[in-house]
Amino acid sequence: MPARMEDRAECMLVLIGATPEGRKELVGFQVRVRESAQSWRELLVDVKRRGVSIAPEIAVGAGALGFWRALDEIFPGKTHQRCWVHKPANVLDKVPKSVQPAMKADLREIHGASTRTAAEAALAVFVEKYGARYPRAAACLTKDREALLAFYDFPAEHWDHLRSSNPIESVFATVRHRTVRTKGALSSTTAKLMIFKLVMAALKTWRRLKGENQLPKVVAGVIFRNGTEVTASPDHRAA
Repeated sequence: MPARMEDRAECMLVLIGATPEGRKELVGFQVRVRESAQSWRELLVDVKRRGVSIAPEIAVGAGALGFWRALDEIFPGKTHQRCWVHKPANVLDKVPKSVQPAMKADLREIHGASTRTAAEAALAVFVEKYGARYPRAAACLTKDREALLAFYDFPAEHWDHLRSSNPIESVFATVRHRTVRTKGALSSTTAKLMIFKLVMAALKTWRRLKGENQLPKVVAGVIFRNGTEVTASPDHRAA
């Protein structure tokens, strides 16, 4: 989150995780000049140093390329999920306003589909419908196809939390409201302290994640397909 501190804009780099009981917790918070890969790398390394021994199975975020590069270096092989709030905004920004309502509804058909197959079919319809006239919008969507549909390989109870970065955005709505109302530029130290206090106060009101009983299964590596746990079929072949 960019915030004005003295005469320069600085970025608040924030990581929120979940406990096995489904409680959301602030696990990383640093201030950097920009959202570079090095900035995110330092934060992820610090999180590991402070005791995060279980690597995240999936990371959800917007299009900050620095974050994704750092994630692949510190926690290689982990799943990327692109935010279904930020991505549609980026896609809609590439078409006239008159087209946006219909296109927004078509985007909703993709991430609201009940299965990955249905989502891929809706995405194909989107490209067929808009690709010729608005190629930049179609390309913006399709280049992140896998990262946009990654949530289908996790429990259906978690989809609401995984499809967007709203768990962080909702917290920072309060932070933005308070900082915008603050008169004049804050000193760097004062701004950091105020924002940290606001986040910690918001933590007390965070709702638990849905499907907390599924979290241990995700950590244990249980496979999910279209939100449902995949169970091995018994082998009835004769010995």
